[in-house]
Amino acid sequence: MLKYVAVFVLSLTLFANSQSKPAVNAAEVQKIAAQREAMNNGSANDPHQQLQQELVARAIADRQSQLRLDTEKLVALAAELKQHVDKNNANILSMDVIKKAQEIQKLAKSVQDRMRNAY
Repeated sequence: MLKYVAVFVLSLTLFANSQSKPAVNAAEVQKIAAQREAMNNGSANDPHQQLQQELVARAIADRQSQLRLDTEKLVALAAELKQHVDKNNANILSMDVIKKAQEIQKLAKSVQDRMRNAY
């Protein structure tokens, strides 16, 4: 059982480290740039369309910042779980370890769902 917890913690740490880097999605940047260019070129006279584009850009930025915060929290929780596992005996798992692993799993699932359902 301890072996599975260690593998789970390691995989979450690797996942969180890869997600917490400020990587820029090229397609997302191109989409925003195209929207801003269209806003500056043809739709400068339509305030409704400008407002809609600003709301989309703000929603994208909010989503990205929330994902970044959640992945940082995942890293912290994984570190706490590792400390709890290191404290315990090799043959005994405490309820704290199990609860921490469930909390990590729940947060990782919500991050994964938000990434899948981006727009």
